[in-house]
Amino acid sequence: MLNQTLDVKDKDVVVLGLGRSGMAAATLLQRDGARVVVRDEGDNATLAGRASQLRELGVRVELGSHFDLAKRFDLAVLSPGIAPERPIVREIVGNQTPMLSELELAYRFCLCPITAITGTNGKTTTTELITTMLERCGKRAMSAGNIGNALSDAIEGSAGLDALVVEVSSFQLETIEQFRPHAAVMMNVTPDHLDRYPSMMEYARAKGRIFQNQTSKDVAVVSAEALEWMCKAGCPIRTRTITFSAYGSHAELWLDQKDKQTIWCSLPGCQGILLKMDETNLRGVHNAENIMATLAVGFALDLPITRMLDAVASYCPQPHRCEFVASVKGVTYINDSKGTNTDAVAKALQSMPGPVVLIAGGRDKGLDYSIIKEVVAHKVKLVLAIGEAREKICEAWKNAATCIRVATMEEAVRVAAAATRPGDTVLLSPACASFDMFKNYEHRGEEFKREVFSLPNVS
Repeated sequence: MLNQTLDVKDKDVVVLGLGRSGMAAATLLQRDGARVVVRDEGDNATLAGRASQLRELGVRVELGSHFDLAKRFDLAVLSPGIAPERPIVREIVGNQTPMLSELELAYRFCLCPITAITGTNGKTTTTELITTMLERCGKRAMSAGNIGNALSDAIEGSAGLDALVVEVSSFQLETIEQFRPHAAVMMNVTPDHLDRYPSMMEYARAKGRIFQNQTSKDVAVVSAEALEWMCKAGCPIRTRTITFSAYGSHAELWLDQKDKQTIWCSLPGCQGILLKMDETNLRGVHNAENIMATLAVGFALDLPITRMLDAVASYCPQPHRCEFVASVKGVTYINDSKGTNTDAVAKALQSMPGPVVLIAGGRDKGLDYSIIKEVVAHKVKLVLAIGEAREKICEAWKNAATCIRVATMEEAVRVAAAATRPGDTVLLSPACASFDMFKNYEHRGEEFKREVFSLPNVS
């Protein structure tokens, strides 16, 4: 399962992109004796600071659009945020340079088993839940990947771990070759990133690559709904499979459809009620999916059930994921800035108890917002549309709810406060990327919280 076949000593390697993944990959490569060049088409203060750090390590960094095109490389490492059609990538491909993702590069050096989590929504919470569960069961575990630290950052300490729990995106999976998680988790497949993929089928195929190198010694944990997508997309799963579902009892772990609060299990040695949602700090159908996926991994790894359940019960949700912010004059404010696609917004809305004022919008990712129009019509009394996608959102939901265009987060919160009454909820769940107005989704969520806390009578 473990892999150390990549020899980079004295090789010329180019890393494309100077985000967190690019920084981590360059540092790993330099440490293992490669001659490293990092290229990024951007040129700002943040990139300049990162470039300075790498240059102190002996890494060459090229920013902007002017690169040494005569330079040839033995290997290229692609950061997940760089689209394959970018000129910076096409030039490397045109030179027939072998290309790996940062995920694949790090895997080649990893010295412990990997549990990998992908899907459209729920990846981060499930990654954290699985890590918490492993630790509670006496295992040495660490989270990495899209959750924060790149996998390359975690490699140096991997020999001392029982598992690395890795959040992986479809972008990272596009250029894997040997990446083989011992446990692979597919949360769901719903519309997202259709500005990068020509169809949902292509998006599902990219996600499905997480299973392509698994063998009979491994395990796949898949929602029943995602399993249907894997079949349609021609992504075979060749290993033991455990399924879960929040939408019916046709899986081995499922959520009761009557009360949406009880998780049942039909696995060998665990028959009947497994857990009640009110025994945890998590709420909503989407979190039931996260819990079921986590427990399925625990069963696959033969962890003790009591400790598994204790870990899930003690877990507290992280910021920006249906995070309670404050109560103001009887109105609840919820920060779901991580809700960057329509499915995430629909699930957040369905978990809200009363009428909702929804703040949505940002940088469009090619999504069809009208597919959740019925949920909006049922739950939302007012939409405050913000950012580049506000016109598209207003057009999609104009017959479902009153839509008002706002220019800033400050204006959105002020208008929301004026439009609510006790028992209402103000929900930031954008269905969009954040990069039109903010540094990232965390920055957007923090700005929302800052504006909420500036309201009078906050409790």
